[in-house]
Amino acid sequence: MRAALWLLALFGIAVAVALFAGNNQGTVTFFWPPYRVDLSLNAVLLLLFGSFTLLYAALRGTAALLRLPHRARRWRLQQKERAMHASLLDAMSQLLAGRFLRARKAAESSITQEHSLSETAPVPHGRQLRTLAHIVAAESSHALQDRTTRETHLQQALDSIPANASTSEQELREGAQLRAARWSLDERDANAALDRMTTLSAGASRRTLALRARLKASRMARLTADALDTARLLGKHRAFSPAAAESIVRSLATELINDAHDPAQLQRAWMALDASEREMPELAVHAAQRLAQLDGDQAQVRHWLLPVWELMVDPQSSLSDHQALKLIRVLESNLGGIDANWLARIESAHQANPRDARLQYLSAVACLHRELWGKAQQLFTEAAPKLADKVLRASAWRYLAELAEHRNDEQAAADAWKQAAIAAL
Repeated sequence: MRAALWLLALFGIAVAVALFAGNNQGTVTFFWPPYRVDLSLNAVLLLLFGSFTLLYAALRGTAALLRLPHRARRWRLQQKERAMHASLLDAMSQLLAGRFLRARKAAESSITQEHSLSETAPVPHGRQLRTLAHIVAAESSHALQDRTTRETHLQQALDSIPANASTSEQELREGAQLRAARWSLDERDANAALDRMTTLSAGASRRTLALRARLKASRMARLTADALDTARLLGKHRAFSPAAAESIVRSLATELINDAHDPAQLQRAWMALDASEREMPELAVHAAQRLAQLDGDQAQVRHWLLPVWELMVDPQSSLSDHQALKLIRVLESNLGGIDANWLARIESAHQANPRDARLQYLSAVACLHRELWGKAQQLFTEAAPKLADKVLRASAWRYLAELAEHRNDEQAAADAWKQAAIAAL
């Protein structure tokens, strides 16, 4: 369409010129005594147009000639800048390929070229390029286990970005700090990694990469509480799958419980957990077991086990047999001074599910602690042959042997001890 319009315009111009020049009878007379020159108006116009064209071409040629030194200088700078970028790209390629010595040499060459350019014609993104080259050189030195060179390049990279730099440059600085933290983790220096991450801004410290590094450093430094807080944040950021996040949190909470060395410290650790974490069956049973090991109050142990107990007696519960068996064992060991409420709970659960030998066994132990000897003997006698777990089965026969000895029934006691020994095999 544009070509057609231009063609129409040219035809219009040609027609206008033909109409003007074909019937133009005008003349132009030049007097130069003693001469007189008569020229047609068309010839004068052509001469003027030709003179203007010639003058314009001469001026453009002169300007192009005068610009040659500038263009040559700009070409040389462009070649240096291309060489600088090529060196940096080569350094990154060599780093990814695992050729760390070549990568460091290429990065240092890029730094040298950028420094040379900055003295004559600074590159607009020169600071970012220089910082990135220092990071690549530091990364290569880390792979080569050259710590001195690595720290030198790292410090130069951090010094390249001032405090009032742009957002993109600040992000590059934060990237260098994160890489430095990872290097410390590779060297198993958790304290140095944590110190490096304290220099990050508030926003950068909450990024997934920074949180992963903090989690690893905290676990390495045995800072379980900090590691647990970090794992919670990573779970909220969906850095792990729900199952993996729950497993990590459970593992750290278990470690926090194990680090307690007295009931008061364990109580503080337990209250530091979230409500959802305290409802985890594994954690609740483990915390109660740890409290019992530290000679804590048995009523407190049973209180911590109450949510798990309610989960076990719920017909719709998903409590595994292993967890239920562990709950029974912990409760069995902490039924001293059992109150009427817990006795009622155990009896109600047994009556609701009379075929469950584990509940029958636990009810017998509760009766034993309440000094209900006859009922305890009856329940132990019924539960002992049905118990699948050999530890509970041996324990049931042992209780029966002790009850027989209490009644001075030596034959029954001997038979029960024999059954206990067989069950323990």
